[in-house]
Amino acid sequence: MLYIKSVNKNNLWYLINAKNMILGRLCTKIVYLLIGKNNYNFKSNTINGNYVVVINISKIKFTGNKFNNKLYYRHSGYIGGLKCSYLKDIFKKFPERVIRSGVKGMLPKNSLGKLMFNRLKIYSNNIHKHNSQKLILVN
Repeated sequence: MLYIKSVNKNNLWYLINAKNMILGRLCTKIVYLLIGKNNYNFKSNTINGNYVVVINISKIKFTGNKFNNKLYYRHSGYIGGLKCSYLKDIFKKFPERVIRSGVKGMLPKNSLGKLMFNRLKIYSNNIHKHNSQKLILVN
């Protein structure tokens, strides 16, 4: 079991409306808040990030020809089990997976990164269940 001390006792909740935002720039903004680089007491070896709620994922934009040409790979673990699918196919079925894979690739590859990734909440439309938290709107 991993015990990591959190620097912030009162973590903030941020709300990002992803409507008409570009995929990569949205992911970097999310990672910036998850890691906690906007806090005055930032340390790279502790969890001092915040919670991030992202809404309207189904209305993001893609630059260039990424929507038609970008491939995502996954492997089943068996011999010859490599499968690839286009961004447009994944985005139609599961728009959350596109954001999750982008954010996960930008976070640290250790136990801190896993804990930061768990603080991300993604919704494909306006409806979310975090109204009781005091959400801070991020542009």
